[in-house]
Amino acid sequence: MSSLFPVLLLLQDDPNAAASAAVAGMGAGILIVYLVIVLVTIIGLWKVFEKAGEPGWAAIVPLYNIAVICKIAGKPMWWAILYFVPFVNFVIAILVSIGVANRFGKGTGFALGLTFLPFIFYPLLGFSDSRAGAPAMA
Repeated sequence: MSSLFPVLLLLQDDPNAAASAAVAGMGAGILIVYLVIVLVTIIGLWKVFEKAGEPGWAAIVPLYNIAVICKIAGKPMWWAILYFVPFVNFVIAILVSIGVANRFGKGTGFALGLTFLPFIFYPLLGFSDSRAGAPAMA
């Protein structure tokens, strides 16, 4: 029956039925891709937290994960509040990413990757051989 569904849509009098089905299918595909990206990012962040000596489950707790990532970066935990200030949050995200990258022996380019492409760079950092050094206090 499911193989006949597209044919039945084309045979209907409503010309928008096939387009609606196509859009619904594309939406479902985009949702699946989005969920995979989120899952990969969470797994990478979980591994980074564990490498830094923090509990991995902290990666999935909203707001607390921001405080933990600040701690890993060697920044004061009150910087987590600055993530909620428009325009300031952009600068803070870059500075925290630089701190995280430095803690794991990576450079500023890698830190920019953590900021702008976290779904690629956090799994790279989490599953790499690099170990967390002592946090540099700012």
